[in-house]
Amino acid sequence: MRLTILNRVRGDPAPLRDPWDVLVSGPAPDAVRIGLAVPLSGPLALTAPSALDLAALAAEECTEAGGVSGRRVELVPVDSGRAPDVVAAEALALRDAGVFDSLVGFHTSDVHRTLARAWAGRGSYVFTPPHEGGRSLPGVRRTGLGPHAQHAAALAWLVTRRRATRWVLLGTDYVWPRAVHRAARTTLTGLGAQVVGEALVPFGPGDPGPLLDLVVRSRADAVLLSLVGRDLALFHREFARAGLDRRVVRLSGALEENGLYALGGDATGELYATMPSFAAASPASADEGQLALQERHARRAGAEAPVVCAYARGLYDGVRLACTLLAAGDGPPPSPPLPPRLARADGLSFTEVA
Repeated sequence: MRLTILNRVRGDPAPLRDPWDVLVSGPAPDAVRIGLAVPLSGPLALTAPSALDLAALAAEECTEAGGVSGRRVELVPVDSGRAPDVVAAEALALRDAGVFDSLVGFHTSDVHRTLARAWAGRGSYVFTPPHEGGRSLPGVRRTGLGPHAQHAAALAWLVTRRRATRWVLLGTDYVWPRAVHRAARTTLTGLGAQVVGEALVPFGPGDPGPLLDLVVRSRADAVLLSLVGRDLALFHREFARAGLDRRVVRLSGALEENGLYALGGDATGELYATMPSFAAASPASADEGQLALQERHARRAGAEAPVVCAYARGLYDGVRLACTLLAAGDGPPPSPPLPPRLARADGLSFTEVA
C-alpha cells in the first residue's frame, strides 16, 4: 500500500519522504535519510499524527542547526503497525536499496524484537517507547524505561497512598505486557499486596465482558493495564460504562494524551499513568522543555496541530539522537532515560503525582 505524506509547511524541502518516491528518485547527495518506523495502522495508529509531526519538527531543527555533516535531514516512514515480520522485511529491503541507513521508531515490543534481530549490525536503530527489558542487541539504542523501572515506584505509591492491595493484571498477549506482569508480581509481593487475577488477550477490541467480570469476581481494588492504543481506550470506556471507574484504581503503562482524548477523559481521580507524559495542569509541575517544544510545534503546524503526546516526544528525542549518532559515526551511548513519573488523569489533562 502506498503511503501518502502530507506536510504542513511550505518552502524548504519536506522532511517526510514517501519511501517509493525515494526509491525512484535515488540518492540525494545533499541529504541524509533516516527510516521512521511508526504505527500508521493497528492499535497504536491513533498516535501517528502526533508522531509524524514531532519527528518532522526534529528533522527540521537538525537541518537548521547545520544538518548531518552539512546535509539536510529527511525522514522515510515505514508502517510499524503491521505484523513484525512484514515490518522487518520492508525496513531491511529499503535499507538494502539505499533508502536509509539508520532507523528510529516506536511500536509494540514484538515488532521491536523482530526488527532488532534483523537490524543488528546494520547501523543504528533507536527504539523510543517503554520496552520489555532484557539485553539490547548491537546497534540498538533503547531510550525508554524497562518494566520494573517504569512501574515499581507507581505501584508502591498506590499501595501505600491509595491502599490498593488487591490487583488484577490485564494486558495484550505479547512480549511487553508479559514482562510488565512479571515485574509487577515481584514488586507487589514485596509490598505485601496480592495479584488476585490476570488475563492476556489478543490485539483487537474484542469483548471486554470477561475482563470486567474478572475484576468484579476477584474483588480487586486496583487494575494494572498493559493494553495499548485503541484497545486501551476502548477498555477504559467499557470500564467506566460498567461503573467500575469510581471504586477501582487503574494504572496504565501505555496511556498518553491521544489515548486520554480517545477515552473521553476521566472525572474520578482514580486513573493513573506511568508514561513519561509532560502535560500538566499545574504550572508548578510543568516541564519547561516540553512547554518550549509545544510552542515550537504550534508555530510549525498551527493551532490545530496534534497533541504532543508521550510517544511523539520520545520519537522527537529519538530523531535528534539519530542525527547525533550519524554525525559522530555512531557516537557515544545516549543519556540515561528520564526517571519514571506517575500522573493522574483529570478530565482531559494529566497532573503529575509526587
